[in-house]
Amino acid sequence: MSNKDKIIFITGASSGIGRETALYLAKHGYKVFAGIRKKIDKNELEKLNKNITGVYIDVTNQSSIDKAFWFILKNTEKIDVLINNAGIVTAGPIEIIPIKKLKEQFDVNTFGVISVTQKFITLLNDGLIINVSSMASYGIFPYIAPYCASKRAMDILLNCLMLENKNNIKVVSVKPSAISTPIWNKSVKKARKDFEELNNSSKHKYEKELLYLEEKALSNNKKAISPVVVVRTIEKIINTKNPKPSYTVGKQAVFARFLSILPQSFVNFLIKHNLKRISK
Repeated sequence: MSNKDKIIFITGASSGIGRETALYLAKHGYKVFAGIRKKIDKNELEKLNKNITGVYIDVTNQSSIDKAFWFILKNTEKIDVLINNAGIVTAGPIEIIPIKKLKEQFDVNTFGVISVTQKFITLLNDGLIINVSSMASYGIFPYIAPYCASKRAMDILLNCLMLENKNNIKVVSVKPSAISTPIWNKSVKKARKDFEELNNSSKHKYEKELLYLEEKALSNNKKAISPVVVVRTIEKIINTKNPKPSYTVGKQAVFARFLSILPQSFVNFLIKHNLKRISK
């Protein structure tokens, strides 16, 4: 099958990895349905490449998912690749983070992915699902535990779907290092807003850690690897007959994977030692 015959549906295509993936694949001849939430993003993407068709979708809203499904079904009878990319970052200490914020994190990164996958799986016979996960899914990053846990849960659930499904659908998790995308600036604004809603004692207790998180997030936005590195990995997976279940992208992700297989007590010791330095 040539590129021009392959049909891709990607969520979260308004910015970051999703946008770069949509544009890159369309440029290389793929037919791309790009999941977006704003009219301005739809118009811009469609103007940039004739192979892109914008699709309105909110992965936390079942009605929106249903409408996106029927829109795509009117234009094609099948999808070759579903790329679950839409995601948000919720940060903060588990001790004080509001349960509402935890639920929002999982609604997008986990339940939203499952909802989209369940709806579109009938169009994916012999197809491929690529989940844009994160090195955070290895679970060794304090203060962004909600994000870590939501990505880990997504990986587990979708890997089991691969084992269970009877439609010969392959599932791949892509775990990038920190990527230079708008998600970091968005996460800083979101974390700061959430922090301001806390009581004064909670603010004082974790203020140094929050400032460190902000600095780290903004640094990631400037120094992290380009989304293009992830995009090229995604295209490689699309054109691999039998792709691996998981791909790490970038040195940070490889190091995180290595740490994840070490004894938990040893990893905890290293991390807590670093945290003490931050809180001084």
